Amino acid sequence: MEALEIFQRYELKYLIPYDVYEQVTEQLQKRMKFDPYGDENGCYNIVSLYFDSKDDKIYNETRNNLNFRQKLRLRVYGESDLNSTSFLEIKQKYNRVVNKRRTLITLSDAYDFFYNNAKNEANYNVSNRQILGEVNAFSSLYELEPSVVVSYDRQALAGIDEPDLRVTFDFNLMTRNDNLSIEDGPDGNLFVDQNMVIMEVKVSNSVPYWLSRMLSDYECERKSVSKFCTCIDMANGLIKPYQPINPQVASAAGSGF
Repeated sequence: MEALEIFQRYELKYLIPYDVYEQVTEQLQKRMKFDPYGDENGCYNIVSLYFDSKDDKIYNETRNNLNFRQKLRLRVYGESDLNSTSFLEIKQKYNRVVNKRRTLITLSDAYDFFYNNAKNEANYNVSNRQILGEVNAFSSLYELEPSVVVSYDRQALAGIDEPDLRVTFDFNLMTRNDNLSIEDGPDGNLFVDQNMVIMEVKVSNSVPYWLSRMLSDYECERKSVSKFCTCIDMANGLIKPYQPINPQVASAAGSGF
């Protein structure tokens, strides 16, 4: 997984039926290629641990749709253990612009940093010490603590002639708050119908005309989907988990094809 540490872009979300996903990806492959960091179909798994305060500051910032809001998460890609490299990331959003600042850190060190209150930044081998300092300041100011785990399978494509263009599809979205160890992999309750797919279009500037036209042709409508808030709502009993669909269908969605 590429260790890009600081980047800024627009991220547009859509919730589309699985059959529309199949048609859209077929068209995208004419101008885009599968993410080389995934398998042959650009697929990989993501497991993230999100943080919040006891009085839900992060949740409320997002739910109230503040112009400026931010989240803190610890993320691993694919199978992992305590010695695996993880991404410790601050995600900020101002209006529609998303800014991400992240540093590489072993999962065991990340746990030590948070769970043991060992905030001496010099003790940790990270790829970006400045960002670790920002994480420390953010978590201290908000009094953040581990809150919920979110996992899903992702298929990603990148533009061939437009390298800043990226389109991702997320399947099998699950959450749990009874086991916050992300090295245990994807598990939990489904919080999105498995017949639906979350699509995100990520660009540095504007969406290319050909892509805007294609999304219009397939009647893809933008929809604000906060994975974190939905998972917190489920943990608090405000929404019920979705039941798994036929295992063969779930497997097809998870693999991308």
